[in-house]
Amino acid sequence: MFLAAGCSSGDDGPGEAAGGVRVVEKGKLTTCTHLPYPPFQFEQNGKVVGFDVALIDLVAQKLTVEQKILDTPFENFKTGAFLNSGQCDLAAAGMTITDERKKNVDFSVPYFDATQALLATKKSGVTSLADVKAKGKKLGAQAETTGESYAKAQGFNPVAFESSDAVLNGLRTGQVDAVVIDYPVVQGWLKDKANASEFVLGQNIETGEKYGFSVKKGNTALLAAIDEVITTAKADGTYKKLYEQWIGPLPQATS
Repeated sequence: MFLAAGCSSGDDGPGEAAGGVRVVEKGKLTTCTHLPYPPFQFEQNGKVVGFDVALIDLVAQKLTVEQKILDTPFENFKTGAFLNSGQCDLAAAGMTITDERKKNVDFSVPYFDATQALLATKKSGVTSLADVKAKGKKLGAQAETTGESYAKAQGFNPVAFESSDAVLNGLRTGQVDAVVIDYPVVQGWLKDKANASEFVLGQNIETGEKYGFSVKKGNTALLAAIDEVITTAKADGTYKKLYEQWIGPLPQATS
């Protein structure tokens, strides 16, 4: 699946952006992501939008190019496959920085402090992982994510879903009784009255996770540009504005 955020005509093939940053397509900053993953990246009125998208738009502006978005499988972000093959300049997918992933890609400075959350059907009567285990309920998670890894580390064998939409559908259709997934995703789901009437937010799971954008190992010029944009946005209030637009009130510790 291909989706582009901001398109313009131009020559295909590699090019150079402002500051001597090499890009895989002239005039574009090509971002690999995995859709949908609201509020970080998702389709709205035929366009890909979200918190990650908005931040990378700032990077594209700095480099005087336009962001182009490719929808790709999430498992490729762990290996850096699309970065190494030259299909993308960076990956932005609500991705937790881990030592394992650092072996394959270089990460930006952290741009988001993340936690996991348990969301359950109201009829399940569970509000914690302990309840899930005690009541013998089925647990789900998105495949290849830290939520899935956390659930496995707690002794569960969660049903793995390919996308966040599939996770939510699994809850709706009774494939699982509860799921572990990033808290901001749950926040977004519960803004829908139908979801709020059917599901209950259980325990918030502090895992110390931080999100980062990733680039091909050794791509120091692009990484420096991304880091500068994140640092500047946090200092001048742009980050706070975008956070509140796409996610909600900025936690005090983050401001």
